[in-house]
Amino acid sequence: MIHFENVTKRYQDGNAAIKSLDLKINDGEFFVIIGPSGCGKTTLLKMMNRLIELTDGTIFVDDKKISDYNIHELRWNMGYVLQQIALFPHMTIEENIAVVPELKKWNNEKIRQRTDELLEMVGMTPEKYRGRKPKELSGGEQQRIGVIRALASDPGILLMDEPFSALDPISREKLQDDILELQRKINKTIVFVTHDMQEAIKLGDRICLMKDGEIVQVGTPKEIIENPVNDFVRDFVGTHSAAVKENICLEDIIEQLLTSHSVAPSTVIIPVTASLREALMLLTEYEQLSVEKEGQIIGIITRQTALQYLAEGLQEVGHGNG
Repeated sequence: MIHFENVTKRYQDGNAAIKSLDLKINDGEFFVIIGPSGCGKTTLLKMMNRLIELTDGTIFVDDKKISDYNIHELRWNMGYVLQQIALFPHMTIEENIAVVPELKKWNNEKIRQRTDELLEMVGMTPEKYRGRKPKELSGGEQQRIGVIRALASDPGILLMDEPFSALDPISREKLQDDILELQRKINKTIVFVTHDMQEAIKLGDRICLMKDGEIVQVGTPKEIIENPVNDFVRDFVGTHSAAVKENICLEDIIEQLLTSHSVAPSTVIIPVTASLREALMLLTEYEQLSVEKEGQIIGIITRQTALQYLAEGLQEVGHGNG
């Protein structure tokens, strides 16, 4: 368990990034921290592994003050994944994954076994990827390596600071599914920072919504959506209303983005009742999909049109925030 007790972070100019905060994160929980820019969510994350030192209060990990841990021991037990993937470009993928195990004096055979195990866990064939350099991988593949590198020495806690926000929507959706599947296998305590309500709702066992260095509400996605504690939460969820539309109708998308009749129907067919999420997952493998309704092909969705639809939705959210 991670336990914050009356924690404050105040800078020299007197500005308090975190204000007398109390919080408990349970073992094995996927805990998401969300809020507007400048609310303190990244500061909160970085205080856990002492990248930022707290001013007042106490943080406990497994009932022990983080100040009582050897700092290397503390950080080795907390894998850390950033938005900037930060793989070492001159190293192979295997060498990147091996950084912390080598610091912990693992032998070569143990490192090789762990590297292969982790690559297989995220669907990357060890023989194909272990000797490659980061520049030979796509953005999504690089971020997968970032995640498993953080898991290399089998830490109990995984800290993730907006790890998918720089990726295109389809890669991001795929990695979100991957991290959920990975969590089912490894059952770590994951603390995940995001500014995206849709991501928070999809991933979190519980969500912590912050504003101005304080916690406004902590609850399950259902509790946050159905029982907001005040207008700020209601407005924050409402502004990101696309996040709670689990069943966007594909027929509506086709009507908005109807392709030319000259485009040959795809051999991959998806029913009109399928969710947007299911369509996006298929589009990671296929260039386009045919949408079927009552035995008839009523339209086509391509990667390009799906990305266009998502981009327009994000622009609408952006205008709503302005």
